[in-house]
Amino acid sequence: MTARRGRRRAPPPPPPTGLLDWRDSSHWSQHEKPCRYCGFPTHLRDSKRSPAHKVCAEKALAVQAAEAADAYQQSGRLHD
Repeated sequence: MTARRGRRRAPPPPPPTGLLDWRDSSHWSQHEKPCRYCGFPTHLRDSKRSPAHKVCAEKALAVQAAEAADAYQQSGRLHD
């Protein structure tokens, strides 16, 4: 007997504002703190509550994805 595999659902499309969806109020703080990426003040917080501009966080994710793709291209597998 063989196991049946269900169809995988496609991931949801990115929000109209870009890659990250920070519309939830948990991404907002009353107090400005320096962005972890650029150092300029921001009221925004990432999912771990670290201060970060949405644009800066998206750039960092793009760099991480490019580095992972490059590592995979070079070695044929992802590194830790």
